[in-house]
Amino acid sequence: MVKKKATLQKKTLYSQSAQRHVHEFEGSTKLAEEGADRHNHRFAGVTGQAIRVGNSHIHEIDLSRTDFVNHFHNLKKIRTGPAISVGNGKHVHFVSGQTTLNDGHVHRFNFATLIQAPLV
Repeated sequence: MVKKKATLQKKTLYSQSAQRHVHEFEGSTKLAEEGADRHNHRFAGVTGQAIRVGNSHIHEIDLSRTDFVNHFHNLKKIRTGPAISVGNGKHVHFVSGQTTLNDGHVHRFNFATLIQAPLV
């Protein structure tokens, strides 16, 4: 009787049974409003897990609050662009969008995520 060797199923980045990677991010919005009310907001967080798109992947950002300047803005259902290689098997994502409406205005933003798993 030939005994079959047990094989380990490799969990890949996109495997449904494995946790997929995330990215930290931080940024500032562009200025909004005029005069004494002109201001921006800062934000930081962690993306959702990788979502396969074609030969690459994206991440969703759902941040409930920016920093406080008499009001808050949210980053809801924001999607990153595809992975951008930075060498050595690592990548980042570019993100562009706008905050939710609050106090009669929104803020536009552009930023890049931090490198995934920087110590691994």
